[in-house]
Amino acid sequence: MKTFRDIFIWQKSMSLVTKIYTYTNHFPKEEVFGLTSQIRRCSVSIPSNVAEGFGRESNKEYLRFLNISLGSLFELQTQLEIAKNIQYLNEVKFNEIYEDTREIERMLVSFINKIKNTQ
Repeated sequence: MKTFRDIFIWQKSMSLVTKIYTYTNHFPKEEVFGLTSQIRRCSVSIPSNVAEGFGRESNKEYLRFLNISLGSLFELQTQLEIAKNIQYLNEVKFNEIYEDTREIERMLVSFINKIKNTQ
């Protein structure tokens, strides 16, 4: 891999961010500083930490940033569930985006384990 842009997890999570921004555009305006902002921030955190970790000196540091990405992903899954429960996301949109997060979750866990096993 030459750059973090070559990492498939980064690519998938960047697509997720775009989808998140599109869907949250339809949330109530009074949520702009609440749930909308929180969902957007943790979605942005996922590819950002993959990229930041890539630029670090060691696998140990890289793992730390990948784990932060995973934590942000779990936070995002929780907030999406809340958005569905209060009917900001319908079932179809929720299922679509939740499946995207589950795919990224599996990829991140696998990547983390691969790096751990090479140490």
